[in-house]
Amino acid sequence: MNLKTKVVAISLAVVGLSSCATDNTKATDKDVVNEQTAKESKNDLIKRVFSRAEVQYTSLINEIGDKTPLLNPRSVKKDGSLRMAWREDWTSGFFPGTLWYMYEYTKADKWKVNADKFTMAIDSAQFVKWHHDVGFMVENSFGNGYRLTGNEYYKQAVIDAAKSLSTRYRPVARIIQSWDTDAPWIAGRGWDMPAIIDNMMNLNLMYKATGYTKDNKYADIANNHAAATLKNAYRDNGSCFHLVDYDHKTGKVRSTVNFQGYSDPSSWARGQAWGLYGFMEVFRETGNVDAKNQAIKIADYIMNTPKIPADKIPYWDYDDPKIPESPRDASAAALVASALIDMSELVPEKKAEYLAYAEDVLRELSSDKYLAKEGTNGGFILMHSVGNFHEDNENDSPLNYADYYFMEALVKWQHIKG
Repeated sequence: MNLKTKVVAISLAVVGLSSCATDNTKATDKDVVNEQTAKESKNDLIKRVFSRAEVQYTSLINEIGDKTPLLNPRSVKKDGSLRMAWREDWTSGFFPGTLWYMYEYTKADKWKVNADKFTMAIDSAQFVKWHHDVGFMVENSFGNGYRLTGNEYYKQAVIDAAKSLSTRYRPVARIIQSWDTDAPWIAGRGWDMPAIIDNMMNLNLMYKATGYTKDNKYADIANNHAAATLKNAYRDNGSCFHLVDYDHKTGKVRSTVNFQGYSDPSSWARGQAWGLYGFMEVFRETGNVDAKNQAIKIADYIMNTPKIPADKIPYWDYDDPKIPESPRDASAAALVASALIDMSELVPEKKAEYLAYAEDVLRELSSDKYLAKEGTNGGFILMHSVGNFHEDNENDSPLNYADYYFMEALVKWQHIKG
């Protein structure tokens, strides 16, 4: 299905440096969705989505079968075949992580067995030192496995992954360097010591390692990185750049750019969600007031900017001038919902506001507009996400991390009273 949704536009506003046409007229779309999902109780909606997910993920597992090497599914190629994540790919931990959520919700051994199988398939991820994404890879898979089973091997994998990530810490700038500058996707760009907003999502791994080992060095690295990110990656309005490049000799900022966004002044949707979720986790783990205030500021920006459509599922970049003919990003929406559910517990004075927004997002994602029908979408759960827009191989596609944060949000929502 093509995500270039036809929208009745009543008014267009020129927004920001990108002259983005903001779609303020999705009320009709939202009413249709509300009519479909609003009458469902929370528990009935969650049960329906997990039932759909069981069918979809059973077909995915059957499709993979006994192929070797065992790889985790990442997305769907343009020809309809599965796009697999090699073991050191940054997305390799999301599929096993979703399987752990399937097990957590259903308590069925089938999902536990498969979660373990696909987790162990990326066993080498804990020793990756050449990029920063071991948090995504290991905390989502081994970390969830340890949380649900108490398996000590999973716990040690988290500790070893934190050791690996620690090798990327650069004291001169007090940041974790995201990529080596000779990485093929950025080679030749002239960057010296890049740190991307996604890196905020790997800090929780460090806090967990400190909790497991009682060694504060991991948490100290995470705290320093968060402080540098708050200072250097954020604009006054609460939006962020994707990448900050630092000088490896002085630690000073060389440039701020939107590598995956539409333009440097624009707001890349998933980047805003990474930051919200990351600072929420820093506050949850440390109680740091600056992290709390930053998370609130980011949430206010996301929830109140007119650049977000009325149905709360953002376009891939808030400032793409082709809006409303640009693709939506369900992965960014799922991330925001999951983060806001946690924030509703951490910031009680805003609990009702955060829960209401998260519920709107989850009901929208649970509608026919975004939830894949059985036997479609390559076996994935959510439709209409965007990976790296500029690579044009995951635009308006299913993504394993969209599924992961969607199912995570539903599990969290299930346990929220009210």
